[in-house]
Amino acid sequence: MSKALRIGVAGLGTVGRGVVKVLQQNGDVIAARAGRRIEIVAVSARHRSNDRGVDLSSYRWYDDAAAMAADPGIDAVVELIGGADGAARRIAETALQNGKALVTANKALIAHHGMALAALAEEKKVPIRLDAAVAGGIPIIKAISDGLAANRCTAVFGILNGTCNYILTQMEQTGRSFADILADAQRLGYAEADPSFDVDGIDAAHKLAILSAVAFGARLSFSAISITGIRDVTPVDMKYADEFGYRIKLLGIARHSAAGLEQRVEPCLVRKSNPLAAVGDVFNAVVVEGDFVGRTVYEGRGAGEGPTASAVVADLVDVARGNRTPVFSIPVRQLTALQAVARGALVASFYLHLRVLDEPGVIAAISESLRDQEISIENLVQRGEASGGGIDVILTTHETREDKLITAVDKISKLRTVLNRPVAMRMIRA
Repeated sequence: MSKALRIGVAGLGTVGRGVVKVLQQNGDVIAARAGRRIEIVAVSARHRSNDRGVDLSSYRWYDDAAAMAADPGIDAVVELIGGADGAARRIAETALQNGKALVTANKALIAHHGMALAALAEEKKVPIRLDAAVAGGIPIIKAISDGLAANRCTAVFGILNGTCNYILTQMEQTGRSFADILADAQRLGYAEADPSFDVDGIDAAHKLAILSAVAFGARLSFSAISITGIRDVTPVDMKYADEFGYRIKLLGIARHSAAGLEQRVEPCLVRKSNPLAAVGDVFNAVVVEGDFVGRTVYEGRGAGEGPTASAVVADLVDVARGNRTPVFSIPVRQLTALQAVARGALVASFYLHLRVLDEPGVIAAISESLRDQEISIENLVQRGEASGGGIDVILTTHETREDKLITAVDKISKLRTVLNRPVAMRMIRA
């Protein structure tokens, strides 16, 4: 067996602890599959004295993780600290500058600095591996770059954030509000104390940027992604989506066509017959469409100690085998700056939820605003007892351009009888 791959682990939180456990418990089977042993020789974390439930006594300890990344006795660095800048970026750059392989689960780092890091890795002739950064235990990066290498990918989309999927699943099942379920998710450890990155769609957008680069050979452009979170979704929306035959999911959607590259993160009504509709709680699922293979679907746990650690170690096995495939499947200089599809150019059916006063002429005024934009109503439901808080009006449209819908919604929201800005969501019918 070849000489062991010596690694340093930066960050000993949930995932870092999991990586140590996997390598300690399954070291023999991993070595057999990798062709050589993968050995932790050094670790670094913010607090040395914390009890992490794993034996770290045989590893060199570094208070400065960037110094560990420069250690000549290390072949590969595992960065599990997180964040787009600061320590994580220093560790990554130091490792690559010193000719070491980099394995990371840090989607924010890659989404914002992946182009520069990939160029540095190619210059130094060392690999970057990042399967753990997207969809946890689902090997989606390898599936696209290796398993679907014969295809031109036309679309990649799915449920990319387990926290949001848990919240939406629980709202649907219990009828409780977003705020109540979020509080539960925080108590259970599914959501951070500051949940903004998750519930506002930022985390999913980081992952979508990476998937777009791998699937379409697109230059990373996080700023080109249209992002809408789930804070405005209500139990009422869940109820009517169900009546119409849909479930509400936060989706990351990237499609490549002659018009350019569409990249969006937003809550959508997904038809119950779609495989994504059945994916509940903290699970993730990704759909990839290729010109020869057609539609393929991948599902699994999108976060947590075990699934993410599994993905990290799988990346280490790639490094141990000597796999130097470019991080985005093709050399960074060949990535293309694809034209972004304007948000308003989307053609789709939409769901609208309005809260209105129960007065004569309300529905007529709403219908007129839609008619003026050539938007045809498919379904309309008006329910609820008249009260100071108004009643709910729910409608769905036939296919229309999104810019027309936005114009209509702006006009509707200014009507005296409409009590709040309408909630609008795209409908995924296929």
